Amino acid sequence: MNLPRPEYPRPQFRREDWLCLNGTWQFEIDQGDSGLERGLLDRELEGRITVPFCPESKLSGVENHDFLEAVWYRREVEIPSSWQGRRVLLHFQAVDYDATVWADGEEVGRHRGGFSPFTCDLGEAARLGGRVTVVARARDNHRDSQPRGKQAQTYGPMGAIYVRTTGIWQSVWMEPVPDISLGRPRLTPDAGNGVIRLEQPLALRPAEGETLQVARRAGLRLQAQLLDGAGVVAEAECSAELDLCPQLDLRIPEARRRMWSLDDPHLYDIVLRLVDGEGRVLDEARSYAGLRSVAVDGRAITLNGRPVFQRLVLDQGYYADGIMTAPTDSALRRDIELSKKAGFNGARLHQKVFEERFLYHADRLGYLVWGEFGDWGCRRYGPVEDHQQPTASYITEWLEVLERDYSHPSIVGWCPLNETWQPLHDRITTLDAVTRGLYLATKAMDRTRPVLDASGYSHRVAEADVYDCHDYTQDTDAFAEHHAHVAAGRPYTNDRDGQTWSIGYAGQPFFVSEFGGIWWNPEAEEDEDSWGYGERPESIEEFYERFARLCAILLDDPAHFGYCYTQLTDIYQEQNGIYGFDRQRKFDMARIRAAQERPAAIETADR
Repeated sequence: MNLPRPEYPRPQFRREDWLCLNGTWQFEIDQGDSGLERGLLDRELEGRITVPFCPESKLSGVENHDFLEAVWYRREVEIPSSWQGRRVLLHFQAVDYDATVWADGEEVGRHRGGFSPFTCDLGEAARLGGRVTVVARARDNHRDSQPRGKQAQTYGPMGAIYVRTTGIWQSVWMEPVPDISLGRPRLTPDAGNGVIRLEQPLALRPAEGETLQVARRAGLRLQAQLLDGAGVVAEAECSAELDLCPQLDLRIPEARRRMWSLDDPHLYDIVLRLVDGEGRVLDEARSYAGLRSVAVDGRAITLNGRPVFQRLVLDQGYYADGIMTAPTDSALRRDIELSKKAGFNGARLHQKVFEERFLYHADRLGYLVWGEFGDWGCRRYGPVEDHQQPTASYITEWLEVLERDYSHPSIVGWCPLNETWQPLHDRITTLDAVTRGLYLATKAMDRTRPVLDASGYSHRVAEADVYDCHDYTQDTDAFAEHHAHVAAGRPYTNDRDGQTWSIGYAGQPFFVSEFGGIWWNPEAEEDEDSWGYGERPESIEEFYERFARLCAILLDDPAHFGYCYTQLTDIYQEQNGIYGFDRQRKFDMARIRAAQERPAAIETADR
C-alpha cells in the first residue's frame, strides 16, 4: 500500500531525519467519551482508519457522518536505531479539537485547537530505541463554543456550512533532535536594505536525571547561509551562549538581490547550524525565504513599493473525498494553478487554516494569500443576545497559527475573524474584547503585514489597517451604487435592521472581500439542494456578463485596492464556484480571465 500524503509536512523548517506516520492506525469511536474509564488506553482498538484523513471522509475508510464526541487512535511505532540517544519528537500537524497523547501508557502531550500543530516529546522510551505504542484521543463536542470554521453543528451540511471533521486530519510524523536544538526560525524580509532577518529560538532539554547547566551552552554559535542557484549569497554567525533566541542578519549583495513577486517568486534557500565551542555541528536544518515588502500607501496596498490590485478568490479548501484534507500534495498545488488560470492572483483562505504545504506552493508559484482563522463555531442562531461568544482559546490557537505561518512570503495580510454578528451599543461586549485581543495579538506577532480586524459585518478596531465589506448584490447597477462612495469616505457597510454594526471608516485601504457567489449548475434537479447568492442567471451568457460587470466596477475604482470573488469551487450544496467540487471546468476560462485582466485603476492612478 502506498503511504498517503508522504511529503515533508513542514517545508519551511526541514531536517534530514524524519519518519512519516501516515497510513493505517487502529481506530475506535467513543460516542459517550467514556473510553478512558473503559480501558481503551490499554487495549487494541476495534477498527482501522487511514491517517491523515478524518473519519467523516471517504479516504479514511470509515466515512461516518454522525456526531463523533470522541475518537481514539493507536499505533506501534518502531524508532530507527540510528536515532538512539536523541530526543524523539512526535508531531501532529492538526487534530480537531481537544487532543491527548500517550506513549507506552504515559501522557506525553495535550492540545486544544483543531487547526494548529503541536508536538510531544516521547521521552526516554523513544531515546533508547525499540518500539513505542502511541495512543491519541480527540474530543470534538459539536455543542461547545469553539473555532470550527464551516463544520456543521447540525447533523448534515446546510447553506454555507459543510461536513464536520473530527480527530487527526493532517500528517503525523516524528523526528530526532539533540538535547540542545534549533526551534522554528522567524524570517523577516527587509527589502529596503536587502536583508533577511533571522530570529532563531533554541530548545534546551536535559537528559533524564541531568541538571541543565549554563555551562552546557558555553561556546555555542549559530551559523546561517543564504543560497541561490549559483551558490552561497550571504553568511552570518553569532553567539548562541546567552540568548534564548539569537538574531542575525543575512545581508544580500545588490548583484544577487532578487525580489519575490507575482511574476518572479524568487526564493532563497537557508542552511541553519548550531555548533559547539569546538566547531561540531549539534543540529542542522534548512529553510527558505523570499525578499519582498508589503506596505500601505494611501488607499493602496503595495508589493515591493508598487500598487498591485489583489484579484482574490475565496478558497475554502474542501475536497469531496478528503473534506478538509487534500487527497494529495499535487491537489493543493493544482488549486492554485486553477485559480491563476481563471485570472486570480491570490486567495482569501476562508474559515480554515490551510495545510502548510499549500503555503509552500503559494510561495513557489507567486500567489498572494490572506491568512484567516476558522473562527466560526459559536452558536449564532436566534436573538443576538443569546449567541455564544468567542473564548480565550480563539486567541491561543490563533497565536499558534501565526507562529507557524509567519515566514511565508506569499502571505500579505491577516484576518482573525469573519462576519461577527453584533450591533454596536453603549456596552463593551465579549465580542468587542475578543476582536481587539485578536487584533492586538496579530500585530504583536507580526508588524510587517496589514491586519483586518474582522471581515465584513462588525468592525470594532479603529486602528485596523484595512476596512472591508461583503456584498452579494446581483443587480450590477445597485452594486455600482453601493461602492461608488469609498473615495468620499462612505463605503458600503454590512449594517442590518437599521442598526449600526461597525465603527466608522477612517480612510484605510478598502476592498469588497466577498462578492459574486453567482449560482451556476443548469444540470441541478428541481428538488436538488443547489444554491448560490441572489437571482440565478437564465443563461451562461448572462453569467459571463454579470461576472465581468461586477469585477469591472471594482477594478475601475481607484479607491479599491482589491476584491475577493466567491468562490473557487462548488462545495456540496453551495454551487457557486468557478470550478466544480471535482475541480472540473464549468466555464470558458479565457472569458473569466479576460474579465479580470483589464488594468486596475489603483495600479494606473497618478500617485
